[in-house]
Amino acid sequence: MLSDFNTVSYIALDIWYQLGEHLVFFVWLIPLVLMYEMPLMIIVVGGILRWYYSTFMLPPKASLFKPKVSCVITCYAEGDAVKSTIDSFVEQTYDGEIEIIAVVDGAVQNDDTYRVAMACAKACNSKNRKVIVLPKWQRGGRVSTLNAGLSMASGEIVINADADTSFDNDMVNQVVPYFEDPNVPALGGALRVRNINESIWTRMQSIEYLISMQGGKTGLAQWNFLNNISGAFGAFRREFLMQIGGWDTHTAEDLDLTVRIKQYFKRHPDWKIPFATLAIGHTDAPGDLKTLVMQRLRWDGDLLFLYFRKHWPAFTPKLLGWGTFIFTLFYGFLQNVLMPFIIVLYGAGIILLYPWQFIASISAVIYSLYFAILVFFYLLVLLAISERPKQDLRLALWLPLYPFYALFMRLVCLFALINEVVRRSHEESSMAPWWVLKRGRKF
Repeated sequence: MLSDFNTVSYIALDIWYQLGEHLVFFVWLIPLVLMYEMPLMIIVVGGILRWYYSTFMLPPKASLFKPKVSCVITCYAEGDAVKSTIDSFVEQTYDGEIEIIAVVDGAVQNDDTYRVAMACAKACNSKNRKVIVLPKWQRGGRVSTLNAGLSMASGEIVINADADTSFDNDMVNQVVPYFEDPNVPALGGALRVRNINESIWTRMQSIEYLISMQGGKTGLAQWNFLNNISGAFGAFRREFLMQIGGWDTHTAEDLDLTVRIKQYFKRHPDWKIPFATLAIGHTDAPGDLKTLVMQRLRWDGDLLFLYFRKHWPAFTPKLLGWGTFIFTLFYGFLQNVLMPFIIVLYGAGIILLYPWQFIASISAVIYSLYFAILVFFYLLVLLAISERPKQDLRLALWLPLYPFYALFMRLVCLFALINEVVRRSHEESSMAPWWVLKRGRKF
């Protein structure tokens, strides 16, 4: 046993020596970092530093822009949780008018949700806050719900939100100034995990949301590379959103809408989709493994459907512009679709070709490298972005487990991609009833 341990230690130390003496060894050891992840890291880090400088080092700009804001809340079976979402909009510190539209999808089956929403509407007595409850008696799904709310909205800006998401009371104040720029048709908002202490899975997702979503999207948006406007929290110019037909059917309506907006970038080269880093929403993440896996199977399968089935003819520089086209090609198509396959093949090759001592050693080295990168991004986001550093500092204890979580999510993504190719899993989405999905156009 001691001999095996010494062998593993020797191999690991030799690998570290090779990395220090021969940088080309990186190509053999971690080709994915060099090929895909390192350029993305540089883009994100540069964007975060640029955001920090423009936000905290330059004098703030005063704004008198106070348009009417409509908030469309998609309600299904949230029950009492709807109250915290509606109240978080009513309690916004924004001086302008806010119209809150709670659309209850399938109100007959969700009497509790409808009842709670109606009680909130009756309790609202603010002169510049109005709560409207729109019951859809037959369930039609997320897209139907969002478009129903959009048809009733009268504000210049429309914010979409899920009924299990609440917001900091300065959220609207953070969002509105971006739309003073006429070249902003939409923006994404930041999300945090509200039920962080529920389980180890919610803690892992909290780290993921902090680093990959809040940190990563902040960096990408500085170069106009925001990859997705979250379905749980996004903001749009109402007139533009109605001109392009609102949300579309099928599934993954948030990514679908983002892709459709980007198809106008070539015709409008000054357009941009910012990310409101300090506009914070709090959402409930899946608290158990089964619910989490089902969520990610839907997310990752939908990604392949949208990129390779529904919107593939639109991925051209003639619509997207060269910058967006190249970034989407590498970090939409290639990385998200090929990366899980490469990781599995790379791991399987090592397992089949080398003894277990070498496998253990190289696994320890790869883990150390990825953990070092993780700690770097965690500290960067904590120091440059986090508006709740004390809360986020408590996540440091869970960082050593995160590389295993990330690898597991890659394997789930691989299964989701295969499932979409073989079984067209996007047609089995829980986001809409089967009869709604069946009527949609086939791709």
